[in-house]
Formats: sequence, structure tokens, C-alpha cells
Amino acid sequence: MSLIGIIGAMAEEVAELKERMTEADIREKAGMKFYRGVLEGKPAVVVQSGVGKVNAAMCTQILVDDFHVDYVINTGIAGSLQNKIDIGDIVLSSEAVQHDMDATVWGYQPGQVPGMDTYRFPGDTRLMELAEKVNAEVNPDIHTFRGTVVSGDQFISDHEVKKRLADDFHGYCAEMEGASIAQTAWRNGVPFLIIRVISDKADGSAVADDNTFTSDCVKHCVRLVCGMIRRI
Repeated sequence: MSLIGIIGAMAEEVAELKERMTEADIREKAGMKFYRGVLEGKPAVVVQSGVGKVNAAMCTQILVDDFHVDYVINTGIAGSLQNKIDIGDIVLSSEAVQHDMDATVWGYQPGQVPGMDTYRFPGDTRLMELAEKVNAEVNPDIHTFRGTVVSGDQFISDHEVKKRLADDFHGYCAEMEGASIAQTAWRNGVPFLIIRVISDKADGSAVADDNTFTSDCVKHCVRLVCGMIRRI
């Protein structure tokens, strides 16, 4: 039976998933607590990585090396880069790219890590299709989009910066972990999917209330992830 690794950057993003686990065994490494047990009848590992690309990449590599996961799912919050995507909607990573990697002076594409042939890491098609189907069932009040998740060690709120990321990378949402998880999973040959709930509009016209939104975000993500796990 497949082992599923689930990563959230913040405690709120994984707390309910941990509570739902049975037969959980906790292992600590690199300052992270990995909860391995049974979730929705399937073996899973749930972990809070911490914020930022380095934490997320380390966490993913530990899931691969120490737990030998078959899939990696990353859940969390992001800011919209497209006006058609509203607060509360979900973006699934058709691909992920690091917007703050810039080696263009040496002839590389924006976002391309020197020495690597690719810089856009594709999400797993099967996981995307499953997520779309499940989300329509368990969260019928919100929309699901496939698109590019752009990641960097920066909190993006400026409208002009958002426009540049949308124009340069065809980005759908911006956050701080997804592309590093994607790169690590891709290099290890592990199928992955980045799931992001949108917290603010691309034009800055609306921003979610933190307390209300976090609660709703957790509910949406938990329903989606648990529904996916039941069918993987």
C-alpha cells in the first residue's frame, strides 16, 4: 500500500490531519516532528516543515530518504496572481517554479537553477485530476484552478510585483515553499502535488480576515486531502 507524505509549513495547516491519525508514531529529525500513522485508512506521514524553501526542501528529502514515501502532497496558503482566482479558491500545481532564482547573467532562464535542464517542475497529472474531482465533491462552494505555483523566500503583497510574477512566469499564485518541494520530489522521482488556498486577490482589492480565513482554509484543505487519500 502506498505511503503518502503530507507537508504543511505552519502548525495550523497540519494540526487537524495529525488529530485524525491513528496508530501515530512520532519521529523527530532536523527540528521537525514526523507523524507516521494511518489516515483515512491509508499509511501516511504528516509533518510541519516550517516556512521557506530550505525548510521545505529538507523536509521533503527526509520524507524520501527516511520514510520512502510514494507521494508528496503539500498544502497551504498563497496569494493570487490572477484576477479570476478569488479568496478561498484552490490552485493545484500544474508546475512550480522559484521566482527568486536569478542566474540570467550566465544565460539561464529566470527561475532556472544553474546546471539543471529544467526549472518548471510538473505536478503529477493523476494527483491533479483526483484533486479536482474530490474538491468538486467535498468543497462545492469554491473553484479549483490548475496553474503555475511560484515560490520564493519573500512575502509578496505589492501589486506590481504580483503583476511581474504573473507576466514573467504565468503564475497563478505566490508562496514560499512549493517549488522547493517540487524540485526535491522531482529529482527523487516522487509524484507530488502542491495545493494552495488563496488568501488575497491579485489586485490587492481584498484580503482575507486572518482568523476566519485560517479556519476555513484548514477545513477546505482537510476535506480535500482526506478525500484524496481515501482514493489513492
